[in-house]
Amino acid sequence: MEWARLLSSVRFGDKDYAEQPHRPIYVQDADRIVFSAPFRRLANKTQVHPLSSHDHIHHRLIHSAETASAGRSLGMAVGHWLEETKAIAPGEQHKLAGMVSAACLAHDIGNPAFGHSGEKAIGHWFADRFDRGQGIFADVDRDLQAEFRDFEGNAQGFRILTRLEMYRGAGGMRLSLGVLGAFSKYPVTAHVQVNSGADYCGLKKFGVFHSEAEYFAQIAARLGLLREGTAQEAWWRRHPLVFLVEAADDICYNIVDLEDGFAAGDLSFEQVIGCLEALGGKPNQDQSGYTQQEQIAYLRARSIGAAIQACVQAFKDNYQAIMTGQFSGSLVAASSKADEFAAIERIAHNQLFTAPRKTKLEVRGRNVTHTVLNGLLPVYQALAVKGWQEDALPTYERQLARAVDLDLRGVTDAYTALHSLTDFVSGMTDRYAVDVAAMISGT
Repeated sequence: MEWARLLSSVRFGDKDYAEQPHRPIYVQDADRIVFSAPFRRLANKTQVHPLSSHDHIHHRLIHSAETASAGRSLGMAVGHWLEETKAIAPGEQHKLAGMVSAACLAHDIGNPAFGHSGEKAIGHWFADRFDRGQGIFADVDRDLQAEFRDFEGNAQGFRILTRLEMYRGAGGMRLSLGVLGAFSKYPVTAHVQVNSGADYCGLKKFGVFHSEAEYFAQIAARLGLLREGTAQEAWWRRHPLVFLVEAADDICYNIVDLEDGFAAGDLSFEQVIGCLEALGGKPNQDQSGYTQQEQIAYLRARSIGAAIQACVQAFKDNYQAIMTGQFSGSLVAASSKADEFAAIERIAHNQLFTAPRKTKLEVRGRNVTHTVLNGLLPVYQALAVKGWQEDALPTYERQLARAVDLDLRGVTDAYTALHSLTDFVSGMTDRYAVDVAAMISGT
């Protein structure tokens, strides 16, 4: 792969765009993401702790902003090295870092309410409906059902960026190809991912719906991403900047999960300090006048800095494999801090993700999600009966669609109907989902 193509400033969906010298496209990309409604809704979506009333606990918007900050630092360091080695042109360090940062801002933009448990709740509901094989569910091609059975926020995010937001159906946000490539952690559709049989990090999940598959193929071709598989079942090797976006995410959520775990009362001060000192070293100044929260914040900053340095070195060490599409792992796992991060992940799995309070709220979130899906399904069933004519909807279904502002544009068959449903449900915030469920159930 070649950096001259990978850092493309071509704007998706806008062939007439000319970059402005005083406002680079990656700056415009970040602005478009930050001012978008889906990004704003991240302020009320779960990171780890559902429906938290604690002001200190992270939600997805703050996590995205912090990830973008770490991503920019990673990009600046790698970009500086690439400039020194003449792999990129002088001055492109800032472009590379800006593209990583913009992609980091958007990396969670497609995630539903209630965190990863929300994804599972949506997938479980669809799996049950497809297994029954009734109504519009019987009309969706079996090869396309995996998009819903294993609903994936990464694919929903790509759909938002390239189709739904701003220029609907005409390029979406019209971001630069470089940023869209850096965003695409899993460059494969669900059907191909299930059947590929290849062992590659970009195939662990899917990141593109069939509805946007042609979009991604066009983007990948312009960027020069390495294509694998057949013409009918293609997938691609990751854009090199994906590894920096992923590293920024891994660094931030692992380290900040410790801080949130302490704030929520799920982890002891000693546990958190032990993990952070292992990552970033012991404090180099007297901490006796600091509160426990302040001591953790200080060590958190040192740990993030140390992790960034380690991941930059891992990128350098694996550079040739990354550029030829042969690197199949994460920079964190390939770094000198791999053991320290593995220890944090064990603590998170054993104590944070299984905390009784969190588990109870996740059960509630699943019930809320299913209530909303069950409640809105009649709108789409009625649409199917009426030949997909929105103005022919019966009174109740029309009122229901208006009550929640369902977007039924482009719904012409069962497949597009179910994507309209998931567009709405995955876009809900935690608290709005609770409100809609209460309205539907009459409670």
